[in-house]
Amino acid sequence: MASIRPIRAPAPPPVEMQAHALDHLQYIRRTMERAGAFTAVPGLGGIFMGFTALAAAWMASREATAAARMGVWLSAAAVALLAGIAAASRKSRRAGVPLFSGPGRKFVAGFVPPLLAGAVLTVVLFRAELAAFLPGAWLLLYGAGVVSGGAASVRVVPLMGMCFMLLGAAALLFSPGWNDLLLAAGFGGLHILFGIVISVKYGG
Repeated sequence: MASIRPIRAPAPPPVEMQAHALDHLQYIRRTMERAGAFTAVPGLGGIFMGFTALAAAWMASREATAAARMGVWLSAAAVALLAGIAAASRKSRRAGVPLFSGPGRKFVAGFVPPLLAGAVLTVVLFRAELAAFLPGAWLLLYGAGVVSGGAASVRVVPLMGMCFMLLGAAALLFSPGWNDLLLAAGFGGLHILFGIVISVKYGG
């Protein structure tokens, strides 16, 4: 009677092969992150930012001085920025994608420099008593940041940035002045409009 040999389990792959496969997986993951789109731009957060701007426009219109109006808008900008970051973080967690993945870092790298330029110009223009040009400068530079950062995001984001830039250019070229209506149309209306589109098409 022939003896039955026990079936041996296959030997585990060498440690070197496992490490090599892990390196390949990490490389593929990094490549996909760099090539992907930053989808954590928050639609619902944008809608909240828009209503914050509308409230700021109403409050600023009741102020008598440029300094008081600027204080209202800067306070609203700080609230909107924090709300946007919180909403983006929540959306990225829900999608299981790190907020500062490859596309996320690209978005920040494109978005932040125009905002810093806007902060510097705010101080310069206000000191030079040229606060009338601040609304146009804010809209134009914010739009530039959205276009630049939006290159790493879905197509509707840079489109929104272009709309901000057009509105800011119009404010500077054709309607220089502290125009709360233009700021409300941009930071209020555009944020709400595109926030709804992003929320519906790209998951909140």
